[in-house]
Amino acid sequence: MKKLNLVFLAHPEILGSQSMPRFAEMMANGMAERGHSTEIIRPSPHLAKMTISFFRKWFGYIDAFLLFPLQIRRKLKGYADNTLFVILDHALGPWVFLVADRPHVIHCHDFLAQKSAFGEIPEHPTAWSGRRYQSLIRWGYSKGQNFISVSEKTQSDLHRFLVTPPNLSEVVYNGINKKFSPMNQNIAQKDLSEILGIDLSKGFILHVGGNQWYKNREGVIEIYDAWRSTGVKHLPLLLVGKAPDAKLNRIYSKSDFKNDIYFIEGLEDRMVRMAYAGASLFLFPSLAEGFGWPIAEAMASGCPVITTNEPPMTEVAGDAAHLISIKPTEDFQKKEWAKSSAKIIDKILCLSPDERFKIIEKGLHNVKRFEIEHTLNQVEKLYLSILKGKETHENLKGHCQHGPL
Repeated sequence: MKKLNLVFLAHPEILGSQSMPRFAEMMANGMAERGHSTEIIRPSPHLAKMTISFFRKWFGYIDAFLLFPLQIRRKLKGYADNTLFVILDHALGPWVFLVADRPHVIHCHDFLAQKSAFGEIPEHPTAWSGRRYQSLIRWGYSKGQNFISVSEKTQSDLHRFLVTPPNLSEVVYNGINKKFSPMNQNIAQKDLSEILGIDLSKGFILHVGGNQWYKNREGVIEIYDAWRSTGVKHLPLLLVGKAPDAKLNRIYSKSDFKNDIYFIEGLEDRMVRMAYAGASLFLFPSLAEGFGWPIAEAMASGCPVITTNEPPMTEVAGDAAHLISIKPTEDFQKKEWAKSSAKIIDKILCLSPDERFKIIEKGLHNVKRFEIEHTLNQVEKLYLSILKGKETHENLKGHCQHGPL
C-alpha cells in the first residue's frame, strides 16, 4: 500500500477537552503504526496562558485563529505536493483556507454549536458573539471539499449547512479503545469500592459525561429520583466526569436521595473501565450527540445500556440498548418522563441472570462495528482515495495543457 504523508491539524491542548485529543491520538498513532508519515500541528497557548481564566477562552481564539495561521502559512507551503492535510474537527474551519487548494479532508463530529447559533436548540441559545464565531467556522469549513462524519446524523447536519455539495462525504464511526472489555463484575465493584470509599457491593447506576447541556446530567438525577421514589431498590448513582456546575448542584441539593448520589472527578482510565464493568446499568439520556462514545464503551465493558431513542444514540446502540424518549422541554411533562424512564431501570434490574447475559452478549456483538482497526481501515482508504483523486485530476490537467491540439 502506498505510504501517505499526513499532517493533522488539531485543537490546542489548553481547551481541556478529552474527546478531541483522544481522537487526534487515535488517528495519528493508528496511521503511524500502518507505516504512514504523520505529524500533528496545533496552536501554542501564547496569549491564553498569560491571562486570567475569565479571558482565557477569548485569548485562546486569538492564538488559534489569528496568530496560528500567520505562524504556519509558510510552513504548510513547504510540505510535498502529495501531503494530505487532515483537519481533525470542522470547528477548526477557519484554518481550511490555508489548505483549500491542497489535498485535504475535514473530520466532522457534531454540529450542535452550529444548530444552536441558528436558533434550532431552544434549550441552549447562543449569544451574539457566539453566533459570529459559529458563522466564521461555517465560512471556513464550507471551503472544504472532502468530509468524514462520525455518524449519519452528523453527516445529515453537515449537508444542511454546506453551501455547495462536497466532492466526498462519507460516514466512518468512531473506533473504541480495545481496553474496554468485560471483567468480573464483583471484583470490579469490590476494587472500585476500596478506591472511592463507597459501598458498591450491591451494584450501582452509572453515568459518564461532562456538564454540557446536551449530556442531560440533570435528567439523570431526575430519573434516579423517580426510580428511588418507588422504594424497590437502593443502589447508589455515580456520575463520572466534571464537577457539577451551579445548575446541576441546585438539582442535586433538592434530591431526597442526594446522600446516595456521587460526583466522581479525575478517574484514571483504568478506573473508568472498572466503573463500566461493575455497574448494574449505564444511564445515558443524552439530548444530542455527535456519536455517543460512552454507549459503545459501556457495551464493550459488558454493561446494559439505557439511552435516548434519538439519532445518533440509536445508531450507536443498534438493537442492543433499552431506549427511552427524549426529555421534554415542558416542565409539566418532565415528571412523567422521569417516571416512565425509571420503569426501564426496574426492568433491567429485574432481569434474570440468563436475560442479563443475553443483553450483554447483544451489546458485545453490536460494538464489533466500532473496533478501532475497522475505523482506521475505512479512514485509510478514504485518505488514499482523496490523494488518488488529486493525482488523477493533476494528470488530466497536465494532459490538457501539454497534449496535442
